[in-house]
Amino acid sequence: MSSLTTSRALPLAAAGLAVAALVALPVLTLAPNRLVPGAPVGIGLPGLGLGLLALVAALILAAPASARTSRLALAAALAAWCGLVLATGQGAAGLLAGKPAAARAVLGSGAWLGGLALAGLTAAAARAVFPRWGGLVAASLLLGFLALAAGGGLLDSLSLTVEYRARAGAVNAAFLQHLGLAGAALGLALAVSVPLALLRLRDGPASRFVDGLLNGVQVVPALAFFAALVAGLSGLLALVPALRGLGLSAIGPVPAVIGTAAYLCLPLVRGLAAGLAAADPAVLQAARAMGLTPGATLLRVRLPLGAPVIAGALRVAAVQSVGLATLGGLVGAGGLGAVVFEGMAQFAQDLILLGALPVIGLALAVDAGLALLTNREAA
Repeated sequence: MSSLTTSRALPLAAAGLAVAALVALPVLTLAPNRLVPGAPVGIGLPGLGLGLLALVAALILAAPASARTSRLALAAALAAWCGLVLATGQGAAGLLAGKPAAARAVLGSGAWLGGLALAGLTAAAARAVFPRWGGLVAASLLLGFLALAAGGGLLDSLSLTVEYRARAGAVNAAFLQHLGLAGAALGLALAVSVPLALLRLRDGPASRFVDGLLNGVQVVPALAFFAALVAGLSGLLALVPALRGLGLSAIGPVPAVIGTAAYLCLPLVRGLAAGLAAADPAVLQAARAMGLTPGATLLRVRLPLGAPVIAGALRVAAVQSVGLATLGGLVGAGGLGAVVFEGMAQFAQDLILLGALPVIGLALAVDAGLALLTNREAA
């Protein structure tokens, strides 16, 4: 299938998913409290109308494109997304009218699947209008309207909003902690990966040792690895109590940062080594002929030529650090992982989402930001 055919088929698939989700699946769930499953509730004809609006946008995108029709498709897809946001907010308010204070209006599977499909359709339309900046434009429009709706109080009745209001301070603090854990782990992984990548450039026992070490870490389940780190650090601190004065502890950020960094080393080392080895042998020979030292060759030849590969590895590791830092909640490091695991312990779906959704959003933002920076440098 050609790329053109695929680009036309994907909007139709997204619109079909939106119609099916909004018509056949519950958009909201009315529960007696935050812990008990509730009764599914659809939105009826408004859902069908939003689905048809999405279908119109998809049909426009599937037809031969022009600037005017592409803008019309973007407007239709965005209108469907905005309509879904408003329908869920107002529908939740209507469901809770006259109900006890503990009652909750929870987003249903139809809202999640329909929202995802409409977001994808809006992104496809935005790329048709803005080929280079389509993803950024779509994200700005979608999140901008969501922020306006939330700021205007239109989503106050949704269970997720109620949960956030009750824990806003803790969630905001956990978000900042998560950023710190992910950034510290990425920095530590870079500090370790650079010398390992230089060792890996040399064929021989050192290179095989680095490969074996990194592959060995990857096959260990993350939970087991973090538990082993806690046990190992406990033993080390028992042998050398003075380390506690340096801020080291068996529980908290230290094992979380070390454990996360260990898993980031494989993509970083392989990417760094591949980037440093990307230079043509003739170019390296010319550099030596010009009298460049190995260090100067590394900085002035290998690094510039291998920058795209190295940037790709850094992008992968940065996204992984955001996700893996969630496990820090298991070892007392805080962050959004602590919110997720607290929600799991309470069987509270909204509390789990309060921790998981920012992690997903942060990972997507990091990936998009680094991709944009990489593409800009390449251009």
